Order: sequence, then C-alpha cells, then structure tokens
Amino acid sequence: MIRLEETTLIDAPIQRCFDLSRSVEVHLLSNIHCGEQALAVGGITSGLAGLSEEVTWRAKHFGVWHDLTSKMTALESPFYFQVTMVRGIFGFMQADHLFQTLPSDTTEMKDVFSIAAPLPLLGPLAEALFLRRYMLALLRERNAVIKRVAESGEWEKYLPSREPASSRRGRRPRDRSPAPQN
Repeated sequence: MIRLEETTLIDAPIQRCFDLSRSVEVHLLSNIHCGEQALAVGGITSGLAGLSEEVTWRAKHFGVWHDLTSKMTALESPFYFQVTMVRGIFGFMQADHLFQTLPSDTTEMKDVFSIAAPLPLLGPLAEALFLRRYMLALLRERNAVIKRVAESGEWEKYLPSREPASSRRGRRPRDRSPAPQN
C-alpha cells in the first residue's frame, strides 16, 4: 500500500479552493496529458461532485485505457472531503482532501492518498518501482492546476460566482447600479 501526502498553499479563499478541488472540469484540465474524460456511467460528468455522487473517469495511463469510478464518501464544506474508488484498476484507492485558512489568509490544501496496486504478488514491486512516483506526479500536477486557476481570474469559468466582492482578489467589484434611463 502506498500512502502519499502533499500540501499546497494557495493564495485564494478556502471555499474557492475547496470547490475547485471537487470540479469535474478542473480535474479534467489537470489530466489533459492523459486524454482523460468523464463518462456518464451512473455518475456526474460536469460541475461539482457532492456527497454520495460518483464520477467515472476514463484515462490512458502507460498506453492503456482505464475506467475508474470514484464516489464522494465524506464531505464537510469547506474543510474536508473524501473520495473512494468503487470500481477500477487499483486494489484500493482513497483520497482525503483537507483545507484550512492560515493566518495569512492563504488556504492550505492537504491531500492524503492511499493506493494499493491490483496484483497481490506483483503489486508491491510495481508500487516500489514506479507507481509511487507516477501517482505523486499526477497529484502534484492536479494541485498546480488548482492553484493556478484559484489564484487567477480563471476560477470564474468553473465556479458559480457566489463569493463576496471583497474576496475577489485583484478584481474590482462589479457596478450593480441600474442602467441609465433614456
């Protein structure tokens, strides 16, 4: 069994980081190199994954297409969610995503992944030789995309605008006054 931990600091509000981490579209954006796409097989294919919802991902890894269905098994907005594989190539996979606001108003996003290779005899060898490095690289790439999107204006393409204007760093509040009458 592999256990990976990765912490990413993001200069954006906690709710934005939390929601971007649950976004199907942002996940796909971070996996473009794999040709990944969400499939509508008993799950959602766009938007934000919610408690008990499943997403089936199709991705090409090591030259082979794989389907993996994950389910949101715990959710406490905006601090924590857990995703567990319910079908897929791994013997086991579970990801815990934890969020907290630091005194500097930066969001700390901590990911804890537990993964077991599928084959009982060759699995530990695969884990030691390449799986740990490969999965850590995928996790870091995902987190870099979330950070880039959250810290720029790009986040507005993926999330409904519900943040107060004061938390939209680097952006002027929109003028909500009525249009002039002729």
